[in-house]
Amino acid sequence: MDSLEETLPMRHRYIVAGSVLVDMLGYGLIMPLLPFMVQAWSGDATIVGLLGSLYAAMQLLVAPLVGTISDRIGRRPVILGCLFGSSVAYLGLALANSLPMLALAIAISGAAGSSMPVAQAYIADVTGPDDRARGLGLLGAAFGLGLIGGAAMGGFLSQYSLALPPLLAAGIAFLNALYATIALPESLPPARRRSHPIRFHNWLAPALTALQLPTVRPLLIAVTLLNLAFSGLQSNVALFTLTRFGWGPAQNALLFVFVGLCAAFTQGVLVGRLQPRFSEAGLAGGGLGLMALSFAFVGLIQQSGWMLFPPAALLAIGMGLAVPAITSLVSLRAGSGRQGAVLGGMQALISLALLLGPAGFGISFDYFGPTAPYLGSSVLLTGAWLISLIALARPTPSPPRMFRSSEDSEALS
Repeated sequence: MDSLEETLPMRHRYIVAGSVLVDMLGYGLIMPLLPFMVQAWSGDATIVGLLGSLYAAMQLLVAPLVGTISDRIGRRPVILGCLFGSSVAYLGLALANSLPMLALAIAISGAAGSSMPVAQAYIADVTGPDDRARGLGLLGAAFGLGLIGGAAMGGFLSQYSLALPPLLAAGIAFLNALYATIALPESLPPARRRSHPIRFHNWLAPALTALQLPTVRPLLIAVTLLNLAFSGLQSNVALFTLTRFGWGPAQNALLFVFVGLCAAFTQGVLVGRLQPRFSEAGLAGGGLGLMALSFAFVGLIQQSGWMLFPPAALLAIGMGLAVPAITSLVSLRAGSGRQGAVLGGMQALISLALLLGPAGFGISFDYFGPTAPYLGSSVLLTGAWLISLIALARPTPSPPRMFRSSEDSEALS
């Protein structure tokens, strides 16, 4: 157990998890601070929302490509490129002296932050079937820790300067990149690399294919509405609290950290204890209901900003219950041999929601007032809750035997 061959892979996993942590550190840092960075040139919520959508758009475009590129040239150069790219992006955020420069830094950050598929592939390369779940779980832990740590770091350091948090993040990313350059070996030998040409794929094709299945269509619609609301909230809530309560980066960072801790508690403790009693259907319906209530409460709070913490807890708990339950139900209802294609379609719909949510929240905030995005999202989530209740109350229909072959190839690409 103490041989060099058996101890090195664990060290490599931690290095790869560190790359994911750096990516999410930047995201956790950017979202609470973005409205305050934009204020120097614009006070429009629409601009803030469009920049949030720009980050999501770059990830949507780049993530499939970096995964394919890593199949051709290996995982190591792609991971190193993303780490060095993140350091450049964070430095750009700190030094941005115009709105176009800020947008460019956010675009680079979104592209460089697309390393999760490559990190997952690296873990798959260096782990066996019995150990793979633990290795992928390490990436999940790094994902959550990066989000919480980024928000906490941004909130604390922004009290001294808005440039200080991204400067520190740039330093962490650069040091991580240097260490990975020295210590991280390649996990994919040349003999196992794929030589087919890199092509752009229609990322909506898997979504359209999955939506053709009546067994999962209502649940896919529900999860799309859920992510549409949540992604808009992430990009807009700091502007909402600034406008309504005069909150600065520190208070918003505290709110983000609180939500992250509640989500971690829900996924780490509550889901395991509640699932045997209420089943996936009960958790999905209950989670969506809690989220609808939380958005309504946020929109109605007028006086004290600290009243946001109870609905924030409801939101985190609701999402922590609903997302894994809906994912499980979609997988079960997809039928044998189609789980990968259907879950790929669901991920495409989530990506679309992450792209549209921030911009939609910003536009409705500017044109209809601060409460409009939250009350509107509460209505959408109530609709998602009703759709899921109706769908799950019916007997599960038998899924069709198979997709058409052309649909399969698109869904799995």
